[in-house]
Amino acid sequence: MSAYKVGIIGIGKLGEYHCNALSRLPEAELVGVYDIDSERKKLVAEKYNCTAFTSAGELIEAVDVVGVIVPTTQHLETALLAIQAGRPVFVEKPIAVTLAEAEEMVTLARQKNVPLQTGHIERFNPAIRALNGYELNPRFIESHRLAPFDPRGTDVAVILDLMIHDIDIILSLVKSPVTDIHANGVAVVSDEVDIANARIQFGNGCVANVTASRISQRKMRKMRLFQRDSYISIDFLQRLTELFQIVDENEKAESTMSLGMIDKGKNKKHIIYNQPKPPEDDAMQAEWKSFFHAITTNSRPVVSGEDGYAALKIATQITDIIKAQNAGK
Repeated sequence: MSAYKVGIIGIGKLGEYHCNALSRLPEAELVGVYDIDSERKKLVAEKYNCTAFTSAGELIEAVDVVGVIVPTTQHLETALLAIQAGRPVFVEKPIAVTLAEAEEMVTLARQKNVPLQTGHIERFNPAIRALNGYELNPRFIESHRLAPFDPRGTDVAVILDLMIHDIDIILSLVKSPVTDIHANGVAVVSDEVDIANARIQFGNGCVANVTASRISQRKMRKMRLFQRDSYISIDFLQRLTELFQIVDENEKAESTMSLGMIDKGKNKKHIIYNQPKPPEDDAMQAEWKSFFHAITTNSRPVVSGEDGYAALKIATQITDIIKAQNAGK
């Protein structure tokens, strides 16, 4: 099949990252861009040898697939234009400002049978994709997503800015409904919550302890999974995944490092260490390739609009819990 003609609406810093990723994919032809900043639009169009469209509607008519990388407050309006026109839509995270907006977007996409993918890029991080093929059934999850202060993004709480990445990953790993949430957070340098912690409990007994901060001295993006006979460490920044497993003596792989043996009488167990090799392509290219595959095969995107809604729902609940706590102080 020939390459999909793609247009990007919203070409700030993140929007240009998408343009760059698409320009290097054989599955895509970056046809054009649109932004309310005329000078910016012209510069990016020249850089990537594509058209600077005069309106979002004009761009939508000229392409096969639309990327919505505008500010979150404009996600709904822009995405609905493309969905109404029957164009598959890639919308950055969070999918919308409110759950009502997200539901409207997802509902229309379903009614029009238009593919809708949410840009939760960490789902395509090589460190998490290295676990493809492994049986994952975590009973306890701990994640830390920390970043130095940056004025960008402080118009929303850190839950929607950073924590929502880990919420989405955790929901994809734990195939069970959320039954309880406890959360705390505080605004330190902005008017919104800058550091937050949430304890999310699932119906199957799994518990996730999630921390996000944008006032840390250094970056950290780590997640640890604990399950029966396994401990898995994921470093999203280093793209490093480490597995520590307890296996039967006859299951010990020759290519795996043995860290010792547990003697349980007749049943001897090995503690083994493995470092799965991550895929080589970057996360942004991988998420676009995944979306094109979903369009071609008429299958549900890996990170669907429904997934974007689910992550926003938990993030909103956490935000509301913290707001209610802080209102009484």
